Amino acid sequence: MEKEKKQPLRPGQVQEKPGTENEMHPRPQSQPKQYEGGRLAGKKALITGGDSGIGKAIALLLAKEGAHLAIAYLNEDADAADTQRIINAEGGSCSLIRGDISKEEECIMIIEETIKALGGWIY
Repeated sequence: MEKEKKQPLRPGQVQEKPGTENEMHPRPQSQPKQYEGGRLAGKKALITGGDSGIGKAIALLLAKEGAHLAIAYLNEDADAADTQRIINAEGGSCSLIRGDISKEEECIMIIEETIKALGGWIY
């Protein structure tokens, strides 16, 4: 008896990593649904990879809940700026920090810049 080949669940995408959201097909959905928030008012968060995809969706939700954000991203400047624009338009605050989290010295820089941008330690 011959085994059946499994079909992929999602269509394959061919692009270098990290991917640029504007070039993805289908384009990721990252806009959260409208609801009353505020549960994170006064809290601070650093999100790595918050410029696109799942990270962007998380950033938007945390901002809607009132958190002050720092978003670390590798090199997707346009995606990061778009995320920041959306957060600012909704009345949130978001600082962008470009860096490579695969390098220890850049991780240290990202943390130091986050502390400066958000006005103190992240709790």
